[in-house]
Amino acid sequence: MKKLYYSSLFYVILGLIAGLSYRELTKHSDFTGNTVLVATHTHILVLGFLFFLLVLILAKQFGVHQRKGFSSWFIVYHIGLLATVGALAARGIMQINGTDFAGLPHIAGLGHTILGGALIWFVIMVGKSIKE
Repeated sequence: MKKLYYSSLFYVILGLIAGLSYRELTKHSDFTGNTVLVATHTHILVLGFLFFLLVLILAKQFGVHQRKGFSSWFIVYHIGLLATVGALAARGIMQINGTDFAGLPHIAGLGHTILGGALIWFVIMVGKSIKE
């Protein structure tokens, strides 16, 4: 269960850094337009920090962390979340710089797909843990 706590801690730190980075990047580049970088902070805090606190509670209550496949799910979820927020951050930085990368939507889409699959997988594991 410590890895769930450390995951939550990692994402709260990353989320706060993302919020600070948004503020500093826009301020130092005199950027006044809209950028998706503003959403990176919230995505990391909700899908990382708060989600892993919830998983920690469910692990304590129902032992979901002891289910077969939990370790694999744990890795897949991290990959999906980091790909999603990484693409979001990259898109925001490129909007500030006025640049573009044509492959970025594909990376973001893959990250979202992995994350969505991992969320469904997790709900199934929780359901099986509750039945036992």
